[in-house]
Amino acid sequence: MKKDIRKLSLEEIIQALESMNQPKFRAKQIYEWLWNKSCIDFEQMSNLSKDLRNALQESFFINHIEENITQKSEDGTIKMGFKCNDNRMIEGVLIPADNRMTACVSSQVGCSLSCKFCATGFLKRERNLDAGEIYDQVVMLNKQSIAHYEKPLSNIVYMGMGEPLLNYDQVMRSIQLITGEEGLGMSSKRITVSTSGVARGIIRMADEGKKFNLALSLHAATDEKRNQIMDINTSNPLDSVISALSYFYQKTGNKITYEYILFNDFNDSDEDAKNLIKLCKKVPSFVNIIEYNQVEGVSYTKASEDRLNRFTMILEQNGIDAKIRKSRGKDIDAACGQLANKNK
Repeated sequence: MKKDIRKLSLEEIIQALESMNQPKFRAKQIYEWLWNKSCIDFEQMSNLSKDLRNALQESFFINHIEENITQKSEDGTIKMGFKCNDNRMIEGVLIPADNRMTACVSSQVGCSLSCKFCATGFLKRERNLDAGEIYDQVVMLNKQSIAHYEKPLSNIVYMGMGEPLLNYDQVMRSIQLITGEEGLGMSSKRITVSTSGVARGIIRMADEGKKFNLALSLHAATDEKRNQIMDINTSNPLDSVISALSYFYQKTGNKITYEYILFNDFNDSDEDAKNLIKLCKKVPSFVNIIEYNQVEGVSYTKASEDRLNRFTMILEQNGIDAKIRKSRGKDIDAACGQLANKNK
């Protein structure tokens, strides 16, 4: 039975080639084709002999995702629907700006967390993505960035479908492939992993010395309110999550980003702002205030412009670094919280 060669480490490819009586240096060439040149066809590995390419074809396959549908928003945002090898669907988004080109990638097919405001949360989690499937999203969104804007990706955010830290090993391997010299060579400083608050995963990242950026999907600054909209808070209450974030900062020196969607008459009061300030004082951080994107069947609505501005002003007056993030790609369901595989 054929194996997916992209699941093998360089050392495992070396072992496989030794059993085929091939020299060791060929393994590095193959690895470079897979992860530096993003090759998905053995026949295209032109510096390998025809016999070796045939032998690889007989023993291995290259699992990869394929473009299924691509949509472009009026604001320039591009959403791609990808079909996996098992015909399951995922989505990724390219968000263009004057000074950056950001790819938002998924880490799971669906999601298990069932956040009450998020379209992806209404999907069941079908499976984790493997590192290659995450890597492919970056490669294909980068092609869109170059084709449409003549600029390569500058940033990657793990903020698409799924909870990255519930697919820990594959997410970390994908980052290694994206940042490694043998891979795409991007800077880890340009990568942000967003979690809903998996405390044990945050601690593990700290212990392993991960240098990329970390964001917390917070959205409420007290357990009472967060329990209402995010089921994960019952098993990972704010005290444990903030403690883990503090530990991450101590180990890495990286400030934390709090993602805070403002909902009308739920978490947008002056008192809510003051509760958020208390959390921000515990760990060096900054806050992205996010305009809510309406999701079909959800009762939550976005806060008014006046509340959005006042909430941000209160944070800034208390020394909190905060910025309003306007929604992008709403007309194609590509905005934050809207990824739901509608275009199957």
